[in-house]
Amino acid sequence: MTEPTRPNLPPELETALAGRHPATVGVAKYFTYQHLPEHLQAISGPCANLATVMVGQLSDGPELTVGLRKLLEAKDCFVRQAVED
Repeated sequence: MTEPTRPNLPPELETALAGRHPATVGVAKYFTYQHLPEHLQAISGPCANLATVMVGQLSDGPELTVGLRKLLEAKDCFVRQAVED
């Protein structure tokens, strides 16, 4: 059985998540940004790109999951600052 597609996930990240641990997928699924206005996509997109690189280069484990979660928290802060600007 194949995993369901995660809506709006960048295709590269979707590919990198195939067969990955549920904890990795659980955090990485929040790196969507196509739903954001263009000026916020410019802020959020690079974080999604970095998440894609890390998922592609590192094996599943607690440090990857924590790293992705902290990157997600940083991305959220950057986007909130861009909203304020």
